[in-house]
Amino acid sequence: MSISLSSLILLPIWISMAHIQQGGPDEKEKTTALKDLLSRIDLDELMKKDEPPLDFPDTLEGFEYAFNEKGQLRHIKTGEPFVFNYREDLHRWNQKRYEALGEIITKYVYELLEKDCNLKKISIPVDATESEPKSFIFMSEDALTNPQKLMVLIHGSGVVRAGQWARRLIINEDLDSGTQIPFIKRAMDEGYGVIVLNPNENYIEVEKPKIHVQSSSDSSDEPAEKRERKDKVSKETKKRRDFYEKYRNPQREKEMMQLYIRENGSPEEHAVYVWDHFIAQSAAENVFFVAHSYGGLAFVELMIQREADVKSKVTAVALTDSVHNVWHQEAGKTIREWMRENCCNWVSSSEPLDTSVESMLPDCPRVSAGTDRHELTSWKSFPSIFKFFTEASEAKTSSLKPTLTRRSHRIKHEEL
Repeated sequence: MSISLSSLILLPIWISMAHIQQGGPDEKEKTTALKDLLSRIDLDELMKKDEPPLDFPDTLEGFEYAFNEKGQLRHIKTGEPFVFNYREDLHRWNQKRYEALGEIITKYVYELLEKDCNLKKISIPVDATESEPKSFIFMSEDALTNPQKLMVLIHGSGVVRAGQWARRLIINEDLDSGTQIPFIKRAMDEGYGVIVLNPNENYIEVEKPKIHVQSSSDSSDEPAEKRERKDKVSKETKKRRDFYEKYRNPQREKEMMQLYIRENGSPEEHAVYVWDHFIAQSAAENVFFVAHSYGGLAFVELMIQREADVKSKVTAVALTDSVHNVWHQEAGKTIREWMRENCCNWVSSSEPLDTSVESMLPDCPRVSAGTDRHELTSWKSFPSIFKFFTEASEAKTSSLKPTLTRRSHRIKHEEL
């Protein structure tokens, strides 16, 4: 059985405390002192000393994983699925490894969007300077010019980025269930233009600049020899301090700061920005949204801020386990009424797909997604969503036809 470094450090203290507790009341002061010492020990820092370096590959091949023909992530040599607990009793290290793989997955999905789905990567803000932080979305070639139909995809919150529904599904299940690619391909096959939002890409991270305190030895009043001697002492002190810090916290990660992207600093801001600069400018007569989880909240916020525009352009909205709340978001009566007529929320439920589910909120109808797993709701409701959009489009067309017929009949009657 292996004994960790942290256990070896704490063992003498625990033994001392056990001996003291066997003594009389005179030993209470020593017990208090030892407890105070224990309270000052940062166990997280001690555990880091036991970890292997947080140095992970930057490619799937480096991790020795690849996606097979079914879109499943498998080990190149063993054919086994991804193993989270690669090293036992090192949860933090395993989590960091998982996160490193996740970043590779994100880039891999971006490549699939461009190469397999033929989408274009569009930088935003559209008027960004070369030096300011930027994000991006993905669009089909005809996204702004398709006169008939446009589909807009919005994922939920967290680590997912454009083209993903759930990183966990991509790693542990397959690309079909975890990415938006099946939606994109079917939409394009059925004549939709496509826009894929990227609502979690709100900032870039840069390393915090180190603040250099000017040394008192910089005083021009001191002789040059004395200044040099002080500088040498200062450098030696810094060297010793850095050595001690490296020993105390060998896994210390860089201190980072966040630089937010203009007009895209939150999922809600991002949705409004993409609406104003792309969706509202598109030629499509019918716009359809698919929004998962927090993406549903972002859509409702978009409605609140652009109600008239959304009503005039959007034909139907498919929500999947949306976390929106019309009361907390203070959506008005006219918005709630529009949502009841034009939205449907496929929620996690053990009931069969499309079974009606009761709702406490007076907004859109709720039906079962055919799964009780939140992250799977988009994939499981995939066929029903396209059927919903087709029916909504046909209903809109048929509701216009009688009006046009009556109008043309009236004109002919007046001419007579």
